[in-house]
Amino acid sequence: MSTYLVGDIQGCFDDLCDLLEQAHFNPQQDELWLSGDLVARGPQSLETLRFVKGLGDKATTVLGNHDLHLLTVANGLAKVKSRDKIQPILDAPDRDELLEWLRQQPLLAEHPQYLFVMAHAGIPPQWDLPIARQQAREVEACLRSDDYLWLLKNMYGNGPDIWTPDLSGIEQYRYTINAFTRMRFCYPNGRLDMDCKLSPEQAETGQLKPWFDLPRQPLGKKVIFGHWAALMGYEDQHVIGLDTGCVWGNSMTLLRWEDGARFEKACPVYA
Repeated sequence: MSTYLVGDIQGCFDDLCDLLEQAHFNPQQDELWLSGDLVARGPQSLETLRFVKGLGDKATTVLGNHDLHLLTVANGLAKVKSRDKIQPILDAPDRDELLEWLRQQPLLAEHPQYLFVMAHAGIPPQWDLPIARQQAREVEACLRSDDYLWLLKNMYGNGPDIWTPDLSGIEQYRYTINAFTRMRFCYPNGRLDMDCKLSPEQAETGQLKPWFDLPRQPLGKKVIFGHWAALMGYEDQHVIGLDTGCVWGNSMTLLRWEDGARFEKACPVYA
């Protein structure tokens, strides 16, 4: 059995299939871990959802910001973004089944055997792993409950942008969702910056630093994340960023955990 990890799919389903074939992925015995944003700006978001759902317990995916936005749009709480290609999902005969499945997915996933955790954007520097688990489980429980429409309706906004233990209610949930699904740069005190999407080398960031470069308590596990395509597969001893911008005409990246082998698929421009 092999464990494969892949960056944001964004509806680029044919490219995912090509990459899995290249790596000889066997759905009968291998595991596939996906860093979120299964849907949005590529041409086959519906096919992507059906495929990942169909893998059952052989697939683990975390929720990304585009996945949450799909849930919000599908429930009439937001409008479709002009570049998103999610209408086939909304028109599909199995839409309710797919959306219900998506709503059950976690913000934070941990491998039961290997020393890695996965979150779409990362884990903020103020959190150790027990706090990250607690915050993820609270939001996940709300999203899976009868109160999920309240959460989807009120999750948008950039504030609060810094973690304090006394956050509660929707402010706590909003910070948690932003940290797990939208975070890139932070200020030295850990405050989130939601505007800059460039690479650290391109950005004139001043005090801003990538979230993974700020001092933090050791997590004890490597953090696998997507979301930040401009990093183009950044890796160090603590993190691996797997979004390499497939939807923007760059590539899709698949990592085999056991031996560190990387597989790349060049992609056309979709967005």
